[in-house]
Amino acid sequence: MTTYSLRKGTPDKTRADLVVIGVSQNPDAKGANALEVCPGGEAIAAAYGRKFAPLLSSMGFSGKTGEVLRVPTGGTVKSAQLLVIGMGPRDGLTTEKVRRAAGVAARNVGNAASVALALPAIDAAHVRAVADGFLSGGYRYTAYKSGASKEPVAEVAILSDAARQKDSIDALATAQAVAATMSAARDWVNAPANDFAPLDFAAAITEFGKQRKGSGVKIKVYDVDELTELNCGGILGVGMGSENPPCMVKLTWQPDKPRGHIALVGKGITYDSGGLTIKPGGSMATMKFDMAGAAAVVAAIYAIAELKLPVAVTAWAPMAENMISGDAMRPGDVLTMHSGKTVEVLNTDAEGRLVLADALALAAEEKPDAIINIATLTGPCIVALGEKIAGLFGTDDAVAAVTTAAEVSGELVWRLPIPEATREQVRTESKVADLLQHNWVRWGSALYAAAFLQEFVDGLPFAHLDIAGPAYNSGGPWGHVPSGGTGFGIATMVQYVAAVAQNSR
Repeated sequence: MTTYSLRKGTPDKTRADLVVIGVSQNPDAKGANALEVCPGGEAIAAAYGRKFAPLLSSMGFSGKTGEVLRVPTGGTVKSAQLLVIGMGPRDGLTTEKVRRAAGVAARNVGNAASVALALPAIDAAHVRAVADGFLSGGYRYTAYKSGASKEPVAEVAILSDAARQKDSIDALATAQAVAATMSAARDWVNAPANDFAPLDFAAAITEFGKQRKGSGVKIKVYDVDELTELNCGGILGVGMGSENPPCMVKLTWQPDKPRGHIALVGKGITYDSGGLTIKPGGSMATMKFDMAGAAAVVAAIYAIAELKLPVAVTAWAPMAENMISGDAMRPGDVLTMHSGKTVEVLNTDAEGRLVLADALALAAEEKPDAIINIATLTGPCIVALGEKIAGLFGTDDAVAAVTTAAEVSGELVWRLPIPEATREQVRTESKVADLLQHNWVRWGSALYAAAFLQEFVDGLPFAHLDIAGPAYNSGGPWGHVPSGGTGFGIATMVQYVAAVAQNSR
């Protein structure tokens, strides 16, 4: 198990197997890129003297973002090896650049047992970025890889002049709490669907809770009979086509004297074939990740409990497998939801909004101060924003708070509207039911999905994160983001609740 520490000290005199610094590009008067060491690494450059930049250049290092160079120090500094990370142009060394550089470093430590990070950690925000990046970037999913065990780095030291400041110490603690639960969420998202049906997912959450005995988080698993009693027609309707029954997990964090109550709701479709509205074959390969929203809310509530944030939090994770059989939900079916509203189903591949509708209605009955929903909901959101940015919808106050939290966490979100005209379509276009689940108009369909969800929050402050793009990275790792499940949204939800605690004093 890796131990993390925050300490003062110069990197040239720090004993470690590997010391990490950042180097940026500083254009000279002729436009050529001169190499310049980033804050935190100045003592390393001083130890090498005038030969430092020429040494890097002679080895083909240009300082571009994400570039990596390993240099044996030969006794020039106390550490045996130096790892240089390119951080791009000198201007704009934001926390996000630092986070990504630390992630790159984590994937390139080799067999080092001890690492000293001398990346820019000038204040608490940058300490958090360094810790977030290194903790996140080192993640690998190896459960199904034969002989893939790798001894983790034993000791990581973050070097910072702000090391003894309380806000920096708290920043490291927050990063560690989020990373521990994020790793579990990524494991769940990466697990193949044949080993991770709804009840398997619920069992994994229960086991995770047992491992954190004393966390204070209470777990309740609703089976089919209980969902039937609750009249959860959305969850039951989606799940009835599969041999693996649906379920729902509710988690509760109730601190003493809470300063508010937040509900987190996450979509938990453990595999999505599209149902009778079947997906194209090429779109099915990664559909095990359609439960990333549920994984995120579970991870978030455990991180919140670990940090003992004085805000009551309830997390709802409706789970089903969307499959094809003689019992499967059909286009044209009408479902009665927990709220009592009836819904005409036109597209069985728009199943996420159906399971979420029941969970949102249940969450709203408890009258929380706000409801945050997170789901891999719509492909059109990827068309609009790409694979690295989540769509953010909802009421002004909740959206503003989530946006601020995302700026701290480093996760990329962009607000999209829920037009009243779209909400009116949801309410009026079905000729047989109260609401229409899907209207087959290609344009603005991510907005339509958000409008449908808002019908179930009973007018409460509400934010919806559509993470269809950033929840799963089907390509190679970049920055602090690994391949596969990314854990997107966890850090933002934790930061959102932390801000509620801070602002309610």
